[in-house]
Amino acid sequence: MTATTVPMSIRLDPSARQKLKEIAARQKRTAHALATEAITALIEQKEREHAFNQSCIASYNQYKETGLHVTHEELMPWLESLFTDNELPPPACHA
Repeated sequence: MTATTVPMSIRLDPSARQKLKEIAARQKRTAHALATEAITALIEQKEREHAFNQSCIASYNQYKETGLHVTHEELMPWLESLFTDNELPPPACHA
């Protein structure tokens, strides 16, 4: 199955357009391919940021509802132990 694409026009200042052409030539790719790759990467980054922000909001709302939390002092030893030979269990939430 072939993906459907639609055209889009993008205005670049002459300097940016020239730099994009130079990078494309060095990489033996088209400026179009590089622009498409950059836009796709930006979309993915913005979607990750949005998902992270939503999870922060959900966590805060859960805290407001339950009062359950972990303090910085309780969390740090666990974080520092991650990916070591002596990983600690995560601290338990409490009110």
